Amino acid sequence: MSLQPHALYELLPDYLRRRDADAGYPLRGLVTLIGEQVDAVEGDITQQYANWFIETCADWAVPYIGDLVGYRPVAAAGRARTPAITPRAEIANTLAWRRRKGTLALLEELANSISGWPSRAVEFYALLARTQHIAHVRPERGRRPDLRDSDSLARLGTPFDSIAHNVDIRRHGRFNVPSVGIFAWRLRTYSVTHAPAYCVESEGSQCYSFSILGNDSPLYARAVPETVPTTIAGEANLPVRIRRRALEHRHDHGTPVVHASEALYGAGKSLAIYAPDWPEKGAPQPVPAARIVPADLADWHYRAGRGQLLVDPERGRILFPVRQPPKHGVWVDYRTAFSADIGGGEYHRPLAQPAAFELYQVSRDRIGKDIHKSITAALQAWREVRDHRADRPRAAVIEILDSSAYSEQLALELAAGEYLQIRAADRTRPVIRLLDYMADRPDAFTVTGKAGSRLVLDGLLVAGRGIQISGPDRNDEERFAEGDLCDVTIRHCTLVPGWGLTCDCDPKRPSEPGLELIDSNARIRISASIIGAIQVVADEVQSDPVEILLSDSIVDATSDQRAAISANTLPLAFAKASFTRCTVFGRVQTHAIPLAENSIFTGEVRVARRQLGCMRFCYVPPGSRTPRRSHCQPEQAGARPGVDPAIEAARVRPHFNSIRYGNAAYAQLSQWCAVEIRRGADDESEMGVFHDLFQPQREASLRERLSEYSPASTEPDVIFAN
Repeated sequence: MSLQPHALYELLPDYLRRRDADAGYPLRGLVTLIGEQVDAVEGDITQQYANWFIETCADWAVPYIGDLVGYRPVAAAGRARTPAITPRAEIANTLAWRRRKGTLALLEELANSISGWPSRAVEFYALLARTQHIAHVRPERGRRPDLRDSDSLARLGTPFDSIAHNVDIRRHGRFNVPSVGIFAWRLRTYSVTHAPAYCVESEGSQCYSFSILGNDSPLYARAVPETVPTTIAGEANLPVRIRRRALEHRHDHGTPVVHASEALYGAGKSLAIYAPDWPEKGAPQPVPAARIVPADLADWHYRAGRGQLLVDPERGRILFPVRQPPKHGVWVDYRTAFSADIGGGEYHRPLAQPAAFELYQVSRDRIGKDIHKSITAALQAWREVRDHRADRPRAAVIEILDSSAYSEQLALELAAGEYLQIRAADRTRPVIRLLDYMADRPDAFTVTGKAGSRLVLDGLLVAGRGIQISGPDRNDEERFAEGDLCDVTIRHCTLVPGWGLTCDCDPKRPSEPGLELIDSNARIRISASIIGAIQVVADEVQSDPVEILLSDSIVDATSDQRAAISANTLPLAFAKASFTRCTVFGRVQTHAIPLAENSIFTGEVRVARRQLGCMRFCYVPPGSRTPRRSHCQPEQAGARPGVDPAIEAARVRPHFNSIRYGNAAYAQLSQWCAVEIRRGADDESEMGVFHDLFQPQREASLRERLSEYSPASTEPDVIFAN
């Protein structure tokens, strides 16, 4: 490799550079090496100045600056060095916070800065039922219920409650004089932009669901942060679920009229509905808020009036008039919620590709000369270039630019040494719907390849069928000699468990696998993804076990009694499966587990080779046959004196807020889960797929700071809103 000339070399006289060129550039090489050291020294000098400021200092300097202002880390947060334990924002604001110590707005700001969770602070003594002094009336305090005020009744028991309550004199009662609550929203909201709505044909052609999978999906508000930090966050400032009453806008002009509030509905707002040429040709889009009527569509029993559109934001349902169904499709903008950036979603993902590749863009919303309308068309264009150009790059990237649904038959065949990546563009979530096209054969997303070929799937949501990766037929000697795929990478993807969802998020085909490996030796890498069960079909005599590497992912067999990793015809899958920060719903039956760490297995684990590999800081159900374990639960907890071991094992078993894909709290550990699970990882974070959120450390830091900055004699508490 030739060294690039340094700027110092350009300062030399021209005659010296000409003589250096005649001699083969020895001087340029020397000056370039000297320049690298000069750059290193200059960078170090610049960083020394930057280390004076908490915003720009290196990570190692953060504790030193914190010590200068009297900041002390929270011991209960654990030993892991993460931003959740030594946040720069907390150190930067330490002095300002001490000046404002004891104010309610400060407690809310503490929660936002320390934990990163949007929060609302509530003084519960202001909601106590008491008689006010007639000379000092406070109308903003808690009031008795007004049965005609349906909005206040809908907010009863929420962080935005305004109704008076009787005093709760228990030690940690919520409605008491010293009680202060910090409501924290742990779930993050994600946009879904101009995606097709799902027509629920079983209920009628006028019935639609916001979710493309057809399940009920509550809609969330697009939070607008407060402009003044001294104010308390309201419902519009937080990522809350949209209530029917909150979506309503009422005004009286002789006759009461109800329609959607323009604060939540419209282009660029929390939700919008597009139905071209509805209710008449050339009608403005999105559908105007004046035509949207919030309603309870629990049983689809309402009938929409002519020119009206009924919307249930609490279930994510849309109802058109029976005699006015949309003729050109329905598209929606809305927001959903989840715990972290895994699976297909409209969030930022770093994209990577080879140095030399050909890019093929796909979109149904955009129009351009080089933009294809389908994935199949992009594949065909690549095959034509591959067959007619000898100098073509052996790598291709098919990038989907929108969040549309693509109902196609996909069968990928990669030649030797080829690289193919099918990915979603950054902040998009395309859906690949695999339908039942052929009655005489399966309709899976099939993948085959030859020696040295590679496939990458990035940012996709695959529904309707699973993905089938097949190796060469051993009976075909010519094809077998051409080799097999080298590796398949699945990152930030969702292979819907059970292939599809019903309205209540139950799987449609619970026993079907999401990923099927048939006689393939390809290395399978799965990261930041949600997938259904993995099924392996392999020849134990003529091949080596397939290698499956899973990290930061969820493997869901839809039941603890079904197999998450197994073989179709053998007791154990002929595979070596490794798990790092994973949550596995179902049984694992595999040849070997080289490594499993910080993971949760809800079903029994059985391996053939116990002498190979190890499991550390995992939850493994009793009765499992595993490699050697280290700091695993429930045996690590041990039996307490006088406690039945069976009762202790049941106490340590992980509990989730939801085990159904499609729910916002899917795979989220319950706050009542045993501490051995919630802080059972090697760095004292939680086990499972959400390990890297460091939620136990955030909660411990927040509770400690609240007690430090709260007024005397108050009892602050952290209450999780979701």
